[in-house]
Amino acid sequence: MSYKDDMMIFALNSNVPLATIIADRVGIPLSQCDVERFSDGEIQINISQSVRGKDVYLVQSTSAPVNDNLMELLIMIDAVRRASARTINIVMPYYGYARQDRKTRAREPITAKLVADMLQAAGADRVLSLDLHAPQIQGFFDIPVDNLMGAPLLADYFLSNNLQKNAVVVSPDHGGVTRARKLAEFLGTNIAIVDKRRPKANVAEVMNIIGDVKGKRAIIIDDMIDTAGTITLAAQALMEAGATEVYASATHAVLSGPAINRLNQSCIKNLVLTDSINQPIEKQLDKMLLVSVGPLMGDAIKCIQNHEALSPLFNTRYRADQR
Repeated sequence: MSYKDDMMIFALNSNVPLATIIADRVGIPLSQCDVERFSDGEIQINISQSVRGKDVYLVQSTSAPVNDNLMELLIMIDAVRRASARTINIVMPYYGYARQDRKTRAREPITAKLVADMLQAAGADRVLSLDLHAPQIQGFFDIPVDNLMGAPLLADYFLSNNLQKNAVVVSPDHGGVTRARKLAEFLGTNIAIVDKRRPKANVAEVMNIIGDVKGKRAIIIDDMIDTAGTITLAAQALMEAGATEVYASATHAVLSGPAINRLNQSCIKNLVLTDSINQPIEKQLDKMLLVSVGPLMGDAIKCIQNHEALSPLFNTRYRADQR
């Protein structure tokens, strides 16, 4: 019996194109479900196929609208649990609320942990995610959490276009050094770090560059771009420090608020992002290139289903579909 016979993949509304790529990579069609809303906004889910005894995979990024997509996922988990699915596996390329992972001031919630609790209470058996903002989020769960890396996908673009020559990989802050080092290993380059400091309240940040970028192509890597303030300021600081050109890359393209205008007006030459978050046409810039995480996540699902290790997926350059 093939591993495909006992599994089903469902796409919820956040990123149907990515779910289709994942299902194609696994080699099975998407199973059918209808997500409808009552006039008051309540969500209703209808599943038209039996899931009894199946390993069910639910593809849903909890990106904007975050609360709608999260609630949709929780209701779907409850539906397949009550329909006697054997296992419920959440494929969540982008984990919303991940930045609320610790208390930084009094009376502040740890919402990333709350989301983990809700997913488990609803009935999830496993989570497959990508570049979690904080590694400790894996410890918020009492079920297996596989956290894949976007660096192998992003590295393929730079290697395929021979952009690793005379380049340096740059972390936009101290917290992203591990991610930058991983990309640098793939590209065979050194790393640099943007050191940000705010002298006092309401005073612009002072940016210092740790490492040699003069006369080199700078490749910034981050886990996400939200309002694009940090990455555009870092790009400007790198040019002022003598970089010949700046490329930017990130796994999650949140792109909220002034992000599009900031990126358009920035000195960034090309922006390499993944499709972990579905991008509407109005957010797709000329300088933006999207690489698909579908093949990587599809292969991870096959490993899970065949009880194989996922570690080879972390250490191999991954040829990504580009668009």
